[in-house]
Amino acid sequence: WSRIERFNMSGDPTTRKISYMRGFGNDFESEALPDSLPKGQNNPQRCPRGLYAEQLSGSSFTMPRSKNLRTWLYRILPSVDDGEFVEDDEGIFKNVAKSYDSFDGNPNQLRWNPFPFVHADQRITFLQGLWSIAGAGDPSAKKGVAIYLYACNISMTDAFYNSDGDVLIVPQTGTLTIRTEMGEIVVEQSEICVIPRGIVFRVEVEEQVRGYMLESFQGHFCLPDLGPIGSNGLANARDFEYPTASFEEMQGDVKMYNKFCGKLYKKHIRRSPFDVVAWHGNYLPFKYNLKNFCTMNTVSYDHPDPSIFTVLSCPSEIVGESAVDFVIFPTRWMVAEHTFRPPYFHRNYMSEFMGMVAGKYDAKVGFSAGGASLHCCMSAHGPDKETTERAEGFSRALSWRCFLDFSFDDLILHFAAAELGPAKFEDGLAFMFETSAILKPTPQAMACSFRDMQYKECWKGFARRSLHR
Repeated sequence: WSRIERFNMSGDPTTRKISYMRGFGNDFESEALPDSLPKGQNNPQRCPRGLYAEQLSGSSFTMPRSKNLRTWLYRILPSVDDGEFVEDDEGIFKNVAKSYDSFDGNPNQLRWNPFPFVHADQRITFLQGLWSIAGAGDPSAKKGVAIYLYACNISMTDAFYNSDGDVLIVPQTGTLTIRTEMGEIVVEQSEICVIPRGIVFRVEVEEQVRGYMLESFQGHFCLPDLGPIGSNGLANARDFEYPTASFEEMQGDVKMYNKFCGKLYKKHIRRSPFDVVAWHGNYLPFKYNLKNFCTMNTVSYDHPDPSIFTVLSCPSEIVGESAVDFVIFPTRWMVAEHTFRPPYFHRNYMSEFMGMVAGKYDAKVGFSAGGASLHCCMSAHGPDKETTERAEGFSRALSWRCFLDFSFDDLILHFAAAELGPAKFEDGLAFMFETSAILKPTPQAMACSFRDMQYKECWKGFARRSLHR
């Protein structure tokens, strides 16, 4: 690049100030330089400052107004140019699955240890560090999902957009600075970022980072309806943050990547794609801090269904059934009386992919931060033997031999479980991508060195319950 300057809302290229606007699904407007937005119309004959007006549509024109998504961009050069996309031949997506049609499904419970960090002698960008672990469906039909792990240690210098779907990024370690056409977003551990289909972005890092990414081929993420919960709770709309306009002014060659129908394409452009000086609309990237989630739980008895922990959802064409949900298991009080408090044993119509952002999971021993598990449609799963015995309490779980085998702390936990007093879980943050699709693990996910081949051992040794007492 022969010249590059970044401008924020003050128009000062020497200061990099990142600020946000709040409110899920709002119609926002922002300008990096004053008087850059047209007044009273979208595409005047001549735009202020001589900019080009360009509309980015995230839905069909005729969607109901409540679901109609679009943003008007006012940029230095239009996105269209005389360049031609060609399929990438550099192996940028060498670990990304192009299609899931030829993969075999697997009905077994699967788990992976933490995804390896990038080796110290390697230089890997976010795009190069994407690693397909499971998926289903067809992006050309706009149905299905894909799930990735990622690890990288250097910033992108090129740009990327995804024609196949929205992406939801969950950092596990490190901080991502994500430059988009609408402005910059900084995403840290315990935060998430959603970048809708078609929005150009670049990921910058200053350290080793690792995390998870979901790609939804269908629809867009929205807040779940609250029903009888009322008008407040779960992820509150006011806590979602949207970028403010900033832009790059540069001359030089930039490589633009585009994921289209599962394949990666590239072309060279003679401009920065981040040259949007002003914009207004509601089709935008955003971030959310998971620590702001207002958790709901029972205050009487029984373990509720995990749907009460839903942060975001992509609806399907079937009312009440999501194409994919993003669910978290955050800090929370557990007060249910005469109740088995861990997640219950379960066989599910939906497929569940879980990840661990930090700490430990309350239903499994050995599920580590940076790891993952997959329980597909109707695959039985539930708490391990140790968690089950602890949750059922002293009278059933402990024998005299246990006094010899257990530590003092373990015994305290058993007595506490037997009494079922109020307990605050604050030891970890787990999440789940839950989808109506039957997820297929990739061949590399089945063959990798960090797959936990002993996972099913955690359910070994359950005592047969006697019907005669």
